[in-house]
Amino acid sequence: MDLLKLIALDREDLEIVSAHLQDAIVKVGEVLWRPNENRVVIALNRFDWEAAVGEIPAWRRRRAALRFDRVLSCKCRSLDCSAKDQVLNLLAVEFAETDAPGGVVTLAFSGGGALRLEVECLEAEVVDLGPVWETAACPEHKTIDGEIARA
Repeated sequence: MDLLKLIALDREDLEIVSAHLQDAIVKVGEVLWRPNENRVVIALNRFDWEAAVGEIPAWRRRRAALRFDRVLSCKCRSLDCSAKDQVLNLLAVEFAETDAPGGVVTLAFSGGGALRLEVECLEAEVVDLGPVWETAACPEHKTIDGEIARA
């Protein structure tokens, strides 16, 4: 399979990025806020959803990087930024326009934690870095009625 490389310049683009990054594993210490560069870079281990739903399903993770440019501020909620080895599970990445073309990007993690990025305009990129490995499980989520669903 080819390495993933996606660019997001609007909400619809970011929804596609979010779908590919659902259930990605992120260490707090691998979230880098570069205020002098107006950039946030996040190293993550994304679950390979394309392989999981392929003709011959395979459960694996891929090393990837997520980058946001034109970031004006970076804030966190319900996360201990000093716990560099804390592992987070990324649920979604969303964009809400506030002052066009600017707005707020929210990265929501399981357990209620979130990163909030104020952006001058939406400019994001996710790229696979190459390493890939098998994993023992496929992420599952309970629906409102208690059923197990794989994203």
